[in-house]
Amino acid sequence: MAPKWRELADQLAEQIRNGEYAPGEPLPHIRAQVDAGKGSKSTVHAAYKALEAEGLVISSRGHGTLVRAQTPLKRIGIERYDKVKWRDGDEVAFVADRVASGRAYRRGEQTQTVSRVVAPPAAAAAHGLPAGSEVYARARLVKEGEQPTHTLTSYYRPEHVEGTRIVDPTPGPAGRGGGFRVLYDAGYEIDHMREEIFARAATPDEVKVLQLPFGEPVVELHRTTYTADGTVVEFAIGVHAASYFAWQYDFQVPDSSKDRQKDK
Repeated sequence: MAPKWRELADQLAEQIRNGEYAPGEPLPHIRAQVDAGKGSKSTVHAAYKALEAEGLVISSRGHGTLVRAQTPLKRIGIERYDKVKWRDGDEVAFVADRVASGRAYRRGEQTQTVSRVVAPPAAAAAHGLPAGSEVYARARLVKEGEQPTHTLTSYYRPEHVEGTRIVDPTPGPAGRGGGFRVLYDAGYEIDHMREEIFARAATPDEVKVLQLPFGEPVVELHRTTYTADGTVVEFAIGVHAASYFAWQYDFQVPDSSKDRQKDK
């Protein structure tokens, strides 16, 4: 026979999947479950911890044990950087993801800190800078409601952004259109970029910052942004809670044979 805590966890998991507990809704307090005859305090606690490890709930200080959203955010690809969104409008990339997912957002769901630091090796290599060079680091934490979804730190050459809104530490995006619009206004229009992604185990600090359930991996993103002449104007590292995103890319399928025919 399965232990009592496992039976309770399975029962609650089925109720969550059936919609009896909606995303964001708290499960009954442990004391209420004990009073209802579901088991001892240690049994209910073990069941809740099992549900958290399985990614069905999260523990939130002051809010109890909440059912996690089971529909991940779309992390869209090429279209999230459409210039119409940030150059001509005010839809920064993380907001474009929310719009594509049909999810609400608030400007205050992105916070940031800005500092001048010695470039990490990956940022120095991307910008072609010697070791020990300084860059501006613009670190953002993005939440959906109260739940952190990802961090994103962009590294810039000081000569590209000194005196701009990018180095203003005010919470929220860097003004209308965000960082790409700031670069555009400074004469650095983005033209193309490379994104590299890979999954890995979360560090203890990432578990704390992103409020990850036990054992959840993260997806790390490296984004290098170029102008038309190949100048790197941003190198960014993002760390995403793996279960909060579905990565979606649409692109034109290349046919290099046509290019070879043109060269003949």
